[in-house]
Amino acid sequence: MTPRNCILIGAPVDSGKRRRGCQMGPDAYRTAGLSETLKELGHNIRELGNIQHAPLREASCENEMVYALSETIGWTESLAESAAKACGEGFPIFLGGDHSLSLGSVAGAAAYAASVDRPLFVLWLDAHTDYHTPLTTGSGHLHGTPLGYVTGREGFEAFPPLPAVVPTENVCLLGLRSVDAAESAALQTSEMQAHDMRDIDENGIARPLKAFLDRVENANGLLHVSLDVDFLDPSIAPAVGTTVPGGATYREAHLVMELLHDSERVTSLDLVELNPFLDERGRTANLMVELTASLLGRRVFDRPTRSY
Repeated sequence: MTPRNCILIGAPVDSGKRRRGCQMGPDAYRTAGLSETLKELGHNIRELGNIQHAPLREASCENEMVYALSETIGWTESLAESAAKACGEGFPIFLGGDHSLSLGSVAGAAAYAASVDRPLFVLWLDAHTDYHTPLTTGSGHLHGTPLGYVTGREGFEAFPPLPAVVPTENVCLLGLRSVDAAESAALQTSEMQAHDMRDIDENGIARPLKAFLDRVENANGLLHVSLDVDFLDPSIAPAVGTTVPGGATYREAHLVMELLHDSERVTSLDLVELNPFLDERGRTANLMVELTASLLGRRVFDRPTRSY
């Protein structure tokens, strides 16, 4: 296994929804031993600490339900800059923070991919599509809008202009099981590859993932993976404010990560929506660290025994 230059970027983003707690996520990953675990696998670690959002500016939206718009724009600006720089220096891992951090991390990864004339692909491991816009979200929560932004949907005029748009055909969603009517209608007109849990139950999780990874390989693409805690079943990962029953099992999640490692295509990673306030003795944080280890080379035989 070739050692990676892992760059840990804390992103204590908590503006994407009204329920607080995700700002504690970066330190929970550190406490769960993320850096030490990756070092044991032979990787080089550079810890950048927690970044801050850019200076806030006034912003408005026609949708009066939108929450913390200025703060989320500030995070998007700082994360896009950090991501574009870090992608050129190593393997950035964004320690969230709610999923609105991906507005910036994916935008920055796309900017870097364009600068080296390679396509960016995005694997979205999530119970939700996060394909809303500020104009279509009924809750006003901007953690449900990253894929809408980075694929160039209208309604993001208040946000920084995208230096590079991710084509919808370059996006694969795995684990869907909570999609509202507006997102479902928009999804039908896009070219994103969406796989819900029924699809996974009937056909397995490896088949659609392998097909997507083949496309990334054939295009010589870069691959950004965004892992939301609610991709996992809440019985194994309770520390998330958007629990939806019927998520990926422990074994399915580790299989996804091992297949991603085998592909040698992943170039950046989000770990999002961990709310330590809702966790059980660090159970979810430890699992997310274990999954990151699987993505970076730990095999099934090497998993540690834990007691809780």
